This record gives sequence, C-alpha cells and structure tokens, in this order.
Amino acid sequence: MAKAHSFHIPVMGIGYTIDSPIKVAQYGIDSVISLVDDILLEKLRKVYSEKFEIPYQEISNKIEDFRAKRITSYLNLINDIVETKFEELKNTTLEKGSILKEYFDMLPDTSTIKQEFQNFTNKVPDLQEVKTWLKDNLSLGSIDVNIMTKVDKENYLKGEKLPPKFNDAHAALRGFAESDLTSSVILSAGMSPRLYSYMEQFDDFYPNKEGIIKKKIVIKVSDFRSALIQGKFFAKKGLWVSEYRIESGLNCGGHAFATEGYLLGPILEEFKQNKKTLIQEVTDILKSSLERNKRLVPQGNLALKITAQGGVGTSEEHDFLLDHYKIDSVGWGSPFLLVPEATTVDETTMQQLANSEEKDLYLSDISPLGVPFNSLRGNTKDIEKLESIAKGMPGSPCPKEFLISNDEYSNRPLCTASRRYQRLKIKELKQMSLEADEYKSKFEKIVDKACICVGLGTPALLVNDMQTKIEGNGVSVCPGPNMAYFSKKMSLSEMINHIYGKSDFSNDNRPNMFVKELNIYIDYLKNKFEESKDSMSNKQEKYLSNFASNLKEGISYYQNMFTNLKDTFETTKSVILSELVFSAEKLQLLRVEIDRISLSNQ
Repeated sequence: MAKAHSFHIPVMGIGYTIDSPIKVAQYGIDSVISLVDDILLEKLRKVYSEKFEIPYQEISNKIEDFRAKRITSYLNLINDIVETKFEELKNTTLEKGSILKEYFDMLPDTSTIKQEFQNFTNKVPDLQEVKTWLKDNLSLGSIDVNIMTKVDKENYLKGEKLPPKFNDAHAALRGFAESDLTSSVILSAGMSPRLYSYMEQFDDFYPNKEGIIKKKIVIKVSDFRSALIQGKFFAKKGLWVSEYRIESGLNCGGHAFATEGYLLGPILEEFKQNKKTLIQEVTDILKSSLERNKRLVPQGNLALKITAQGGVGTSEEHDFLLDHYKIDSVGWGSPFLLVPEATTVDETTMQQLANSEEKDLYLSDISPLGVPFNSLRGNTKDIEKLESIAKGMPGSPCPKEFLISNDEYSNRPLCTASRRYQRLKIKELKQMSLEADEYKSKFEKIVDKACICVGLGTPALLVNDMQTKIEGNGVSVCPGPNMAYFSKKMSLSEMINHIYGKSDFSNDNRPNMFVKELNIYIDYLKNKFEESKDSMSNKQEKYLSNFASNLKEGISYYQNMFTNLKDTFETTKSVILSELVFSAEKLQLLRVEIDRISLSNQ
C-alpha cells in the first residue's frame, strides 16, 4: 500500500511526540515516540485508558521487568486507540465524512490516492463500495519509537547489579519487541554493538519469506560510511536496516552530533550515488547469515528507504530533497512544536517558541550526556535552575536518573546535573585555590548542566493537568535553529498546507536550509578554534584543518549545484550564490588564523 505522505514527524524530546500517533496516525502520518521515560509512559497510559474507557491496571516499579512491561503496555494501548480511530474513519459515510474529508484534504494534490478517490466518488458508488475502497487504499501512519543507544543505564535490585538485558535501552528495546506494533525502532546517538546484538533474540526483527519485517530497524546516520558499517554489522546477524535516516549534524533539534565539516547536501549526494552498492553489499552479507543460521531467506532484495531531516522549512526545499536526491521521506520536526494537533507542548513554551528569534536558539552545554544540545534561551527549566543556584542549591534532586553516567565519585554513576554531583564537584573546585575569574568560569560550567530527562517530559504532564510535585513545572525544550522562522500557532491542516506549498508560514528572511547549516558549521569551527588556540596540539590542528577543508569542499559542491540547477530555487538562486561567496570568504579568514596558530606552535 502506497505511503500517504512524503513527510514524517521525528521524535522531539521525551514528551513532545509521546502521544503524537493518537493525533496524526489516522491521517496516514508517521510519528515517533521516545522510550526514554517509562515513568511518564505509565502516567499517560492511565490518562488515555480513562479517556477512552479502557481498563487500567498499574504496572508498579516493584514488579520484575517493570520498565519493559510499561513500554509494551503503553505501545499496545496507543496501537489499539489508533486502530480504532482508523477503523472509524474507514467506516464513515460520505454524507458524514468530515474526518474522511480531512484525510484527503491533507494529502498533496499530486497524491494518486487522492485523485483515485475523486474519480471513484464521481461515479456515485454505494456505501459498501466506498468502505471496500477505503479499506483497500487508505494507509495508517506508522507508530514508530526512538531509542537513544547512549541512554542505557545499568540497573540494580537490592544493591546487586542486574544483567545487561535490564539496562534502560535494552529494556526499552524489549518493550517494543514484545508489543503488538508493526512499525520501526529508530536507533539514534551512535552505534551500540551490545544493544544491536541483543536484537537477535527477537523474531519480529527478521524478514519472512516474502521480505516482510514486522518490526523494522531504522538508524540515524550522519554519513554514508557510518550507514555502511552499521548496515553490515546488522546484516552479519541476519538483521536488515530498513531505513537510513540522515540528519543534519547541527541544523537539527535535540542533541547535535556534529560531523567533521561534512555538509548535508554532499552527504545526500553520496547516498544517492551509492544506494545500489549499499543495498547489494549488505544484502549479500544478510542472505549468507540467514542461510548459515538456518533462518528464512527472503526472495529478492528487501525494501530500503533513505530519508533526511534537519532544517527543512519550505515546500521548495521539501520537494528538492525528494526530487533531486531521490529520498523517500522528509522529516519536519521543530515547526510541528507549534501544532497542538500533532505535538504536546504547554502553552507557555509554545508562546516562547513562537516568539523566538535566531539569537534565542543556541547550541548549549546543558546536557548531562556531554553532547551539544540545542536549546531555547529563557526556557522555564533554565529559570528554575538559575533560581536554585541563587539559593545556593545548584543541581537537580535527580528524581528519574535516566542520564546518570559519571563515575568520578562513586561506583554507582551520577548524573552531572544532579545536586549530589554538583555539590561534590564544587567542593573539589573550592579546594583548588583558583583566581576569581577562573573559579567563576569553572563553577558556571558545572552548574550549567540541566535536568533535561525531567524537563523534556514535563510538557506532557502540564498539558494533561497532571501532578508535577516531583518533577516541578520547569520545561526544557530542544528546537532546531529552524524554529526562528516560524512565529505562530498552527493547525495541522495549516502546517501540512505549508509543507505541500499550498500556503507559506515561514519568515521571509529565512535563509536556504543548506546555507544555514553551512554557517552554523563555520560558527562551530570558529568556537572550536577559539577554545584551543592558546594551546593547540597537533591533533587539534589536524582536526580543525580537516574540518575547514571539508567545509570548503562542501561550498564548492553547493556553488556548482546551485549554478546548474534549472526550474528550482529560481527566485532565490542569486541570493544563495552570493551567500555562499560570503561564507567562503569567512571560512578562508578562519583557515588563515588556524594556519597561523599552527605555524607559531611548531
């Protein structure tokens, strides 16, 4: 069955897309649920059970394997609700078909399903014919899930460390694997051989004879080499990666995993040129593994999707990615934070997002994972954090402990945003007899870490009028830079009309997505240079030099591409080419500085 839409809604934070499938799946829109917070999932399972009059029995943290069971139960509930709503849509009558009309109105005008339905209904079919046609042709949006491979905390029972299968990411994977869903797990934050190997235990991840996979594997990647390595790793275990989800290293929301200066356009070009090679090499390994392990070997090649996301903001950019790079779907993230019919955002945060400008969106160091994290200045979680610091009580009580990873002070890791860790670190700092400026700088670096594993889930509590006594009301939010160019709350239909070019809600001053990413990378390189220029090592010099060279090659690629494009970006091409020249000059000045410092250190 053909996919209804050419876009998907990626995971956003912990709570922002936690119930998105209930809102959008019936319209054929794919969305992604974060599996980080089983505590929040359990609370929402109770809310939705009551709302839809479904029996609810609490899964307490006292029972064995409660995390996996909570996740399975939540996903099964979402699946049941979504399927019920979809059946209602398909069984509607044309006379009372407002939901049905919404479904087709949201489809792009180029949709063959939309055109076929119009032709079909012009023949005045009877009710049963309509229902049969809808059943055969309408597609439900996928209820996908996201697991951050790095968020794999070890767990204990009565002081004894539990086996690895009870680690957070492992339990989340098991919760998904044992659910009723037919969908995908998106694995992000880097390769995890141990977690990947654990997937071998679940039959739903393997293809059947016809090549159908009940639970598909999707991996977020930043370049072709990473995709090939990870695809082969899975294939050796008889597992197929059904989708490579390419995300801009820096022009994205949430955690930012910067490449070494490799830009999105050249990366997509490499995938386009080498997709057949990727399929063939991985397929050969896969089939050999399946034969060796006496598993079913599918006939022919398995389906493979290449998708992209990060900074897309206009229908022209959307169509360009589909047409020029031949990708299968485009991820639209941050703008959907302004669409209450698709995401779960509290009113205060939504207003802050709508009012945000470029200066308000920045790459922060607040994540306890030690990875750069896109954030919004003045978010209520940061205000809450600053108030605690002012009271002499920096750090969070750490009520959920999902991001604990630091073992400086204990065999049981601590979260660097926790009150206990920051107290220990500040105590150590006070004993170092530093100058005032240096002490202040190091102190601010310690207390900058925020409790995002709580803050990113709090909006779901606030929107559903739930108790926040333990979590507090502070909200963390992680929009990408693209958020600056959208400034009003939108309905779902308005947002989709924007994506498909029926209307335009983005800011007139919005730069092209490729130019924006390029300049973010140049700024990132400049910051890295400033951090190391006073004592630059050979390793740092090589890193900065390679980074700059890769950016230069990226600029050349874009200059050639935009110069030769026809019938695309016609109204903005001259501006884009001028901006590329300016960026090249800015990069060259930075390269001169890098070379100068490097020579002086020799």
